[in-house]
Amino acid sequence: MKYFTHSLGLICLIALVSGGLLTACMPTGIVKSKLDVIEDSAPCKGGVDTLVVMLPGAYDTPADFVRHGFVADLRERQIAADVVMADTHVGYYSSALVVERLHQDIVMPAREKGYRHIWLVGISLGGYGSLLYSKQHGEMIDGMFLMAPFLGNRSLIAEIGKSGLARWSVGNIASADYDRALWAWIKTYSTAPTTVPPLYIGYGLEDRFAGSNRLIGDVLPPERVSTVEGGHTWQPWLALWEGFLDRDVLPRCR
Repeated sequence: MKYFTHSLGLICLIALVSGGLLTACMPTGIVKSKLDVIEDSAPCKGGVDTLVVMLPGAYDTPADFVRHGFVADLRERQIAADVVMADTHVGYYSSALVVERLHQDIVMPAREKGYRHIWLVGISLGGYGSLLYSKQHGEMIDGMFLMAPFLGNRSLIAEIGKSGLARWSVGNIASADYDRALWAWIKTYSTAPTTVPPLYIGYGLEDRFAGSNRLIGDVLPPERVSTVEGGHTWQPWLALWEGFLDRDVLPRCR
């Protein structure tokens, strides 16, 4: 399923995510037979049955979640969840392996270890990956928190924006139109929200993806949508993350 190659028209168009001027020769990272991860265990005295899987943006790394305080904020609030930060770099998207690797390397082993609840946390391209995974394996996760997610083809987003997601007519989905198929699934949050994993979304009001993010936010319960000042940078993402943690969606140590 070459969803990413199709939606971005080859890897050079990942510039939609980064805002930079890239070429097709830009390194995309080494695709391995198993994802590299950074793990952090909850310091709770009792057992922990929740796993948070963090997916970084296009040119970020798992270590950036640590560097920018995401794990520290989670620990300061005594969140009863272990964390796995996955190196789902651009190469896994361009090779159409991101969903498979997440499933085989992280989610399935976590379920086998006894985790009862699994949440996906994605930033930018990581938000796109979270949606791709949930579309295929929504029964395996308990929720998503997406910060400024990249949402695919701009012309399709403009089409949806004319009517809004709730009233958008999906139309025929060509076999290679993976973005339309993904948005058709996202529309389920308007038509049958109890059949899909709970979704929380946040974005900066000056973010380049604010318009497309708003299309999703418009069909979600207001309490699942958050905005802050700022653009497509770590400062607003951290503020959004802190706000999400303060909602007590995730369990706390007892």
